[in-house]
Amino acid sequence: MRIRAVGTSALMIEVEDPLAWFAALDAARTDGRIDVTDIVPGARTVLLDGVPSVAALTAALRDWPPPAAASVTGDRLDIPVIFDGPDLAQVAAHVGRSPEGVVADLTGTAFRVAFGGFAPGFAYLTGLPWSIPRLESPRPRVPAGSVALAAEYAGIYPTASPGGWQLVGRTDAVLFDIDRTPPALLTPGRTVRFVIA
Repeated sequence: MRIRAVGTSALMIEVEDPLAWFAALDAARTDGRIDVTDIVPGARTVLLDGVPSVAALTAALRDWPPPAAASVTGDRLDIPVIFDGPDLAQVAAHVGRSPEGVVADLTGTAFRVAFGGFAPGFAYLTGLPWSIPRLESPRPRVPAGSVALAAEYAGIYPTASPGGWQLVGRTDAVLFDIDRTPPALLTPGRTVRFVIA
């Protein structure tokens, strides 16, 4: 684990299993063993923000053993998807499957929310059975609700925006609502399944 200060009240730790560290640190925050305001997992990092004493927490973290693999939090969430994306055939050709086979693989996968980013409500879902290249040129506008694949991740665009991921379907699920607690539908550690709408 590598630990570095970010400004005067935050730490960034580089770890092998960010979700496991997120779960362990969140539990430590809940039971009062550490004092932090926010814990934000990333692809290979965890950000601890609102740290009263960066030096004290750095020293404490150096003595922590690596946590056990992350367990799933919350109930499984089924996302209804219409699989009619403009890149479905291209994805199928890339992985050597029929479009129907790709849909079967996607609906048969238990995805896990690894972290959020890019836009409020956008979650990076791990568990994709293949690696999918990004588009050579991003689209200037991807419709909200587009189910997309890139590299080892699946994701759903919460709002219309530019994007370079391959589009395989669409959903009406509301991914971000400021009046909901929490506002993001897809939170780190949660299991997500795509189901045919």
